[in-house]
Amino acid sequence: MAVVAALGLLAAGASDLPDNALPQVVAAVVVMAVGGSVDLKGDAGVIGDTDAGLTVLPLSVTLVGALLIAAGFLRPLRHRAVASTRELALWAARVAVLWLLALLGLSFLARKRFTIGLGNGAIGDIGDLLGATPRVGFETDVPLTLLFGLLWLAGLLFLALVVSRRAPLPARLLRFQESVRPAAFAMLVLLLAYVALGIVVGLVVAVVRGHTAETFAVVLLGLPNLAWLAFTLGLGTSWEGRVDGPFGLPMPHVLDQVLRTPDISTLNLRTLADYDGRVWWLLVAAAVLVLAAGFLMAVRSPARIPAWRHALHMALALALTVLAVCLLSRISAHYGLSLLGIGDLGGGLSGRVSLTPRLWTGLGFAVLWGLVAGSLGSLLARRVRRRGEVEPAVPPPSEGSPQEPSG
Repeated sequence: MAVVAALGLLAAGASDLPDNALPQVVAAVVVMAVGGSVDLKGDAGVIGDTDAGLTVLPLSVTLVGALLIAAGFLRPLRHRAVASTRELALWAARVAVLWLLALLGLSFLARKRFTIGLGNGAIGDIGDLLGATPRVGFETDVPLTLLFGLLWLAGLLFLALVVSRRAPLPARLLRFQESVRPAAFAMLVLLLAYVALGIVVGLVVAVVRGHTAETFAVVLLGLPNLAWLAFTLGLGTSWEGRVDGPFGLPMPHVLDQVLRTPDISTLNLRTLADYDGRVWWLLVAAAVLVLAAGFLMAVRSPARIPAWRHALHMALALALTVLAVCLLSRISAHYGLSLLGIGDLGGGLSGRVSLTPRLWTGLGFAVLWGLVAGSLGSLLARRVRRRGEVEPAVPPPSEGSPQEPSG
C-alpha cells in the first residue's frame, strides 16, 4: 500500500514538497485508505484564520491492500474444507495484531505542517507586517484511526471468507455458501472488471493526450473512485456536487465542467451527455458487465436453484455493492484563508469540492438491474454444465430382455 501511494504521489509531483515531507504524506494516504482519521489543521496567526477539511478514500491504495491482505489471510486455509469459529478467530487475531502495529507506526508518522506563502504583492506585505504566516498541516487521530482500521480489517477478512469458494467455514454456516458465495464472487469480478477497463482507458489517455504523470497519479491513487463512479452512473444513479475554486476533480474534465457551477449540480448520464455524448457508452458497459455478472453467478451456483432465486440473489448483491460504492466514493474537501475576517486573501487558494450520491434512487436502480440480470443470467446458464447436475445413467439390460447380436 505504501509503495502504491508513494508512486502515485511522486507522479502527482509530491517530490517537490518542502522539508522532505513525502514519507509523512505517504503515511497519511495509507491511513486514509483504510478509513483512518486524518485531520487538516491551519493557523494564520492571531489576526488570521484558516479552515480545512478532507474526506476522501484513495481507493487504488485501498484495493491493493485489500487484495494482498485477503490473499495472505486465505492462503494457510486454502486446503481446508471446514474450520471452527475459534480457529478462524485465532487466524484473524494474528493478522489483526500485525495490522494494528503497522497502523500505529503509520499514525505517528502521518503528521506534518507546511507554510503557505501569500505572495509578493500587497497581501504578502500586510501578512508580514501583521505577523500572519498561514500554515496548514495534517495529523492523525490515533485512537480513531486504530478503531476504524480494525473495523476495516474485520470487514475485509469477513468478505474474503464470503467471496472465496475454497475458504473453510464453520459447519453451521455451510448452508449459506451456495446462496451467498456465487453472488459475492460475481460482484467482486464486476468491480474488478471496471477497474481493469479504467486502467485501459487511462493508458489510452496517457498515450493519446499526453499528461502521462497526471494520468498515472490518478491511476495509482484514485482509479476505483472514478471507475466505480462510472459504474453507478451507468446504472442510473445520480450524484450531487460542486467544484469551487482552484481545486477540482482530476479526470475526466467533463466531471469538472458539470460540477463547476454556483449552486449544487446534479451529475448523471443526462447532464454529462450535454457536454460529451460518449458518456452513453457507460450505459452499454453497465448492461454488458452486469449481465455477465449475473451469468457468472448462475454458473457458479448449484443447478437446482430456480431462476427467481437467482434474480433475488443478484438484486440483493447488486444493491449492497452500489451501497458500498456510494459510501466509499463520496468526496468532500475544502480550504479557506482569511485575514481580519476578510475571506479568500490567499490569491485564490480557497476552494471546495463535494460529491455525494442520491442513495435511494441508486439502490432502486440497482435492484431493478439485479432482477433483470439475475433472470437472464439464469436462462443463459442453462446451456452450461454446472455443479449439482448429474447425467442420467443408462440402466443395464435385464436378463430377460433381448440382446443385440454380436458381430
